[in-house]
Amino acid sequence: MTTLPSSAGALAGIKVLDLSRVLAGPWCTQVLADLGADVVKVERPGLGDDTRQWGPPFLKDAEGNDTTQASYFTACNRNKRSVTIDMATPEGQALIKQMALQADIVVENFKVGGLKQYGLDHESLRALNPRLIYCSVTGFGQDGPYAERAGYDLMVQAMTGLMSITGQADNQPGGGPMRVGVAVIDLFTGLYASNAILAALHVRDNATNGTGQGQHIDMALLDVGMAVLANQASGFLATGEAPGRMGNSHPSLAPYQDFPTQDGNMLLAVGNDGQFQRFCAAADQPSWASDPRYTTNTLRVQHRTDLIPAMEAVTRTRTTASWIALLEDKAVPCGPVNTIAQAFDDAQVKARGLRVELPRSAGDGITSIAGVASPLRLSANPPVLRNAPPALGQHTDEVLAELGLNTQAIAALRDKQVL
Repeated sequence: MTTLPSSAGALAGIKVLDLSRVLAGPWCTQVLADLGADVVKVERPGLGDDTRQWGPPFLKDAEGNDTTQASYFTACNRNKRSVTIDMATPEGQALIKQMALQADIVVENFKVGGLKQYGLDHESLRALNPRLIYCSVTGFGQDGPYAERAGYDLMVQAMTGLMSITGQADNQPGGGPMRVGVAVIDLFTGLYASNAILAALHVRDNATNGTGQGQHIDMALLDVGMAVLANQASGFLATGEAPGRMGNSHPSLAPYQDFPTQDGNMLLAVGNDGQFQRFCAAADQPSWASDPRYTTNTLRVQHRTDLIPAMEAVTRTRTTASWIALLEDKAVPCGPVNTIAQAFDDAQVKARGLRVELPRSAGDGITSIAGVASPLRLSANPPVLRNAPPALGQHTDEVLAELGLNTQAIAALRDKQVL
């Protein structure tokens, strides 16, 4: 990945007005920012995005001491410029409308109808700028009986059934519904939203039959949560039978789970019969490959209660590293069960440059912020990591000057606590 600012991003020249907070909306706008869009994030004066206070853990200053700035915010706000504007004031509303006139995209995640009182809803801004692509991210969408409810990732994980298929079965130690370890519904919603925005940009601007018009994008965490049930949803729809929790096992594949080793655990992901046969040969268990209970994946799934204990007895005889060394050149998917610290220390993670360090000069004692590189690898227009996640209001004067406000006008707004 290049970090050279001279490399034009794929979305260079696209302006995004980011009115979103927490994770789903900011994740969407960070994708756009990484691809080269100019994203201006509007935050509440004095407080900012909620996640600025979601700590510990906190960012550290140059001396290694904790600051009051939570690291959560930095996960989804790099490459953006932060301005503080109180949208509850007429002056603040006027500034945001002026920014919307120059923007290509607006992303917001207020409750349904929440921005109408400020004149910042889709209809109001579309009247000012018909080319505007306006993306609303909510818990339950713009219509339906739950439309006005607040929605959060954990709530949607529970409502969609995701927690019912995550975790150990009820009859196992630690059994019970479990949330995924990161807010996957928020993250998926951000990704779906960025895809929808790019599609709307193409409809507006493509040279063949572009409409020149923006549109409203209605993104709901609930919709996304149902969509990403993927094969688990299709299995239910095909059979009428709701799947349950299976720990790290797979409902349709075997062996496809973690296994104990001499010094810990490993992950074995056998996706076809050839891989199973090669595993059996490497493990010096050729009889398993010819056993009529295990010759096909469907049979292995049906007889997993026999197969898995037999395999566990064998996997315990070697260390995790020994198993990986044995299997990695035999096209048998196998790997360690890492901690996050071990993952960042992995040779392939290092080779791909997935840890990045971005300098910041905001006068708050924080000189650099570590993050994870964008996984988007475009050969001609790769993501460009231009700026670290901003301090609250770091770019207020800069952005307002671009709108034509002089120093005196900005100072007057600040005196009135608009900024």
